[in-house]
Amino acid sequence: MSGRIKPNTTGVAKKAERKATLLRAAGAGEFQGPGGNPDGSGEGQAQQKSNKAPAVVKKEVPDQENTKESDVQLAEPEVGYNQNSKFPLLRYPKFDIYEDTDYLKIDVMRYVPLGFTPGKDVLTNGLRKSKDQYKGKDPLGSILLPIPQSISDTNSTGWGQDSINAGAAYAMGVTNDVITSDNFFKGILGAIKQAGVDIGNLAQDGSTRDAINAGFGAAAANLFGGNTSFEGVLARSSGQILNPNTELLFNGIKLRSFNFTFALAPRNKDEATDIKKIIRILKTNMAPTTNSGGSKVTGLFLKSPNVFQLTYMKGAKEHPHLNKFIIAALTNMQVNYSASGTYATYDDGMPVYMTMTLSFQELSPIYAEDHAALTGGVGF
Repeated sequence: MSGRIKPNTTGVAKKAERKATLLRAAGAGEFQGPGGNPDGSGEGQAQQKSNKAPAVVKKEVPDQENTKESDVQLAEPEVGYNQNSKFPLLRYPKFDIYEDTDYLKIDVMRYVPLGFTPGKDVLTNGLRKSKDQYKGKDPLGSILLPIPQSISDTNSTGWGQDSINAGAAYAMGVTNDVITSDNFFKGILGAIKQAGVDIGNLAQDGSTRDAINAGFGAAAANLFGGNTSFEGVLARSSGQILNPNTELLFNGIKLRSFNFTFALAPRNKDEATDIKKIIRILKTNMAPTTNSGGSKVTGLFLKSPNVFQLTYMKGAKEHPHLNKFIIAALTNMQVNYSASGTYATYDDGMPVYMTMTLSFQELSPIYAEDHAALTGGVGF
């Protein structure tokens, strides 16, 4: 593997005609030409115009007409491996990104504690949501990876069976009448009087008498060590049960999770270096830290790991036909260093073929309002 770039002037004119635009990691700034320069020259470079600090380290390439291969050296950006360090754009593979290039952008975001909503705003505005904590915040850095072969999104809501028999429903109705009555005590007396009338009417029905007898029978049996229930005695004695009025009712929300598997096969020293940095940065930012924010006490508390904003991209814009993501945590990461089925490395020990599997789970659920706020696309 070689860490040097051999200048190549063939196909420059053809590439320039495509008017392709290279991308900046965080989406800001403009890259020109497939090779980094407006005329398309300087293949392997990325020349950026932005008021912000460049996300990609420029590689200075001398005049190609008088350049020898030994004169061209790759610039190695420094990467800090801690949760507070920013890092330059990391990309695999080292292909130019054009207007029709699809890829996955992973922004590493410094974790922001959720905190509590002031008491006076809780009832009107609800509690704070994690997805609102990161709007307008700059990432520590960005990683660009090819979109895996298999991608999907799954949206789920919680539904479950719930039952209530006629007796319980009647009791709830009586209780509601008492609570909503203008005079609480008059409401209680009225409820007792009405209950007496209703029970008297039911007592004339044979099935109701069977149910009453089953209730007393179950209580008597249990006094002598029996282990039965009202429903069991009623079913044994009369072959019937109380109608449970079972319904499927909404009972909660679920958080989405996503799994991605990336194939990593470095073709040169430059790609091998970036792959190692990508793996190291992901491992570092998914792990908690024992240093809780400038405190001299280490190990008493654990600080939350950083989080990630995933975005499907097409050129310089979000992909118009794939789902969007809420801010997510990296919950699991697996790297297979012998993904080809056998252990094989280059001369320097770098594995020839690896796979990296990442499991993300979003911090907040998806509500209908989140979909309504979007224009176009397939939503979340």
